[in-house]
Amino acid sequence: EVQLVESGGGLAQAGGSLRLSCAASGFTFDDYTIGWFRQAPGKEREGVSCIYGGDNTTYYKYSVKGRFTISRDNAKNMVYLQMDSLNPEDTAVYYCARALPSVRNGESLMDRRYYDYWGQGTQVTVST
Repeated sequence: EVQLVESGGGLAQAGGSLRLSCAASGFTFDDYTIGWFRQAPGKEREGVSCIYGGDNTTYYKYSVKGRFTISRDNAKNMVYLQMDSLNPEDTAVYYCARALPSVRNGESLMDRRYYDYWGQGTQVTVST
């Protein structure tokens, strides 16, 4: 069975850093694009970043570009989101997800409708 499990969330100060991890199992990990999404209270779930399977191309939501870095370790079936220079607007539940096969369009890969499996989420809270 496909499983995705997030970890690494917690409390950070504004300007601080957190590193989120997503552990994947139950599928050929290297072949799939993995995305990070987040959802703040009362808000829609939004794409934060994704990393392609195969060539490891990355995409970011504009507001996190330069602050967040997505990476993957295919030998460990892991995807990471390094979050630096955090601000309170980054507060949300963060989810990792697996994209549908053969979707290689940046716009689509920041849309939750193009993902078929999701983790349970990990809370990130950034204080002032």
